[in-house]
Amino acid sequence: IGNSSTVLEELPNFSRLPQFHLPGPLPAQLEQLRLLTDEGEANVPLQTDDPEFNDTLAESEQAIEEGILPDRIYQGSSGSYFVRNRARKIIGVFKPKNEEPYGHLNPKWTKWLHKMCCPCCFGRSCLIPNQGYMSEAGASLIDERFKLNVVPKTKVVALASATFNYTPIDKAKAKSVKFATERFPDTLGKNMKAGLPPKIGSFQMFVNDYKDADFWVRRFQEEPLAPAVAKRFQLLFERLVCLDYIIRNTDRGNDNWLIKYDKDKSDTPEECISVAAIDNGLAFPFKHPDEWRAYPYYWAWLPYASVPFSEETRDYLLPKLQDRDLVQEVVEELHTLFKHDKGFDKNLFEKQASVLRGQILNLCQALEDRRSPLQLVQMPLLRIERRSDGHSSKRSAFIQRFQDKYPFFSSC
Repeated sequence: IGNSSTVLEELPNFSRLPQFHLPGPLPAQLEQLRLLTDEGEANVPLQTDDPEFNDTLAESEQAIEEGILPDRIYQGSSGSYFVRNRARKIIGVFKPKNEEPYGHLNPKWTKWLHKMCCPCCFGRSCLIPNQGYMSEAGASLIDERFKLNVVPKTKVVALASATFNYTPIDKAKAKSVKFATERFPDTLGKNMKAGLPPKIGSFQMFVNDYKDADFWVRRFQEEPLAPAVAKRFQLLFERLVCLDYIIRNTDRGNDNWLIKYDKDKSDTPEECISVAAIDNGLAFPFKHPDEWRAYPYYWAWLPYASVPFSEETRDYLLPKLQDRDLVQEVVEELHTLFKHDKGFDKNLFEKQASVLRGQILNLCQALEDRRSPLQLVQMPLLRIERRSDGHSSKRSAFIQRFQDKYPFFSSC
């Protein structure tokens, strides 16, 4: 396919941004929490309109204060942690920004070795480096706005714990401040805050009784599901497909999406089986993969991907995806979220948005034509770019551009 372009119909440009409401009257200065980053600070909402998430985060902070510290997860390529409540039950997964796969405080030495010894294969060239925590929260936002209900609630927060990976300087400072405040509680203790600096990162609510999809998919091949349950699972699988395609997830294997299955509840399919899409930190690329690797969706090789999208999924999702106002609002909300990062670049974000719009357009076409997920990922890749013609207008024109360069390896 050549590098062709088409000017699309003008779309309305909305300036509405998401509002976060705080319970009760609070002073304006308390409406935002100052979060430390490596070289400065960033503002993110102190509370959202999700009481369950706020309560979970508060429980985790109380547990840390009482000495129940997060545990490092030894699987994976970054520093991530199981967060517990005061009853020592896992309630969340925290992934600090500076401990991401190529973050300077990543405790996993394999990625350091990769960076030092294989610089030509360093990272994913289609992604903005060290933005995984924003990608995790962005996937949750997409899931919520399009009502897919497959991503555990995820938001950007700040936590501090001695089990996180800190520099020797940070540890020495914390130790010195603690000594000083304990030695002079009436003077320094009132003016200095003891403890390690909080780390900004993504916090995802933990889901219980789930197992890797690979485990259950193999089991379902040996022990087929009841027809009603199989239909329910196909619908949930299709929602996972739609999520991954919209955000262009470059890291979806069958080991990082989860299935919960209770055979005893087969009479009620909604309670019998559930799907959870975790590990969404390598999504929202600013271009389609076009160098060495294609980063395919590994669910495309499952038998469920050869089944055409159901009428239920089409009728449920297509009106939302075709709602131009909603899509524009989602883009604006992602902009509001991503700009909190100190390395935010407006031009790169616009490229991310152009990929997302193109994915949504392809998905709409696939749902209208009742194609299968496998046929969806075989459709020509495109971007929907905002046309910059120098004219100020409340309405924006968009240009459709097809991908004209493809990666060398298409299966990895």
